[in-house]
Amino acid sequence: MTHGFRIGVQLQPQHAPDYGLIRDAVLRSEDAGADIVFAWDHFYPLYGDPDGAHFECWTMLAAFAEQTERVEIGALVSGGGYRNPDLLADMARTVDHISGGRLILGIGAGWFEKDYDEYGYEFGTAGKRLRLLGENLARISARLSKLNPAPTRHIPILIGGGGERKTLRLVAEYADVWHSFADLEALRHKSRVLAEHCAAVGREPARIERSVAWPGPEAAQDFLDAGVTLFTVGAGGPDYDLSTVNEALRWRADRIPEPIEGLA
Repeated sequence: MTHGFRIGVQLQPQHAPDYGLIRDAVLRSEDAGADIVFAWDHFYPLYGDPDGAHFECWTMLAAFAEQTERVEIGALVSGGGYRNPDLLADMARTVDHISGGRLILGIGAGWFEKDYDEYGYEFGTAGKRLRLLGENLARISARLSKLNPAPTRHIPILIGGGGERKTLRLVAEYADVWHSFADLEALRHKSRVLAEHCAAVGREPARIERSVAWPGPEAAQDFLDAGVTLFTVGAGGPDYDLSTVNEALRWRADRIPEPIEGLA
């Protein structure tokens, strides 16, 4: 597998009291040339007014699937602790079909305690959430293999996180995309750790795409040299300013004449 150098946008569904603002931002992102439009899977804003306007992720992804034609879509990332994994797999398969095979299934262990407490889920410890993530990934894989009709393609699994002992082992076992929150030096180190986990499970590290938040044009080349091929820009409501997305796209255009779409 070879990965194109791609630009994503995470449309954070916070502080947008009118869903039409998000719908418009999705269309503007596709029209601008972004390769992926992500949402995030939280129930409350992560910054600004903690009780501000907010919408749910997966129902939005079904809408994204209907209103777009080219971009891949997904969650960056779903919270494993408040999503039944068998149901999540079925939701992902359904959105995969709605989109014509453009879904990326992003998942992580979860970290925002308010999501859990307010909706009646057990937050627990970080270790327990990571154990649950491993169990969920196994169940998701099993359920995807049983669904009728089957997904239109192998649905790429994106795992977010960087714990060296547990999370990166799960990345080695299950992920098509690894989204790291590390700085450049830590990313290089964690990539070496991931390679060790891949060797232990008999997998080629190059088959796992590296993904980070857009670091700006001054630093992007260093991340590209370190193996990153997916950069994602965050944009929040109510304005959903895409100027930084356009900056990243211009930077990409100077290096690759035409965007390369898809994971496979």
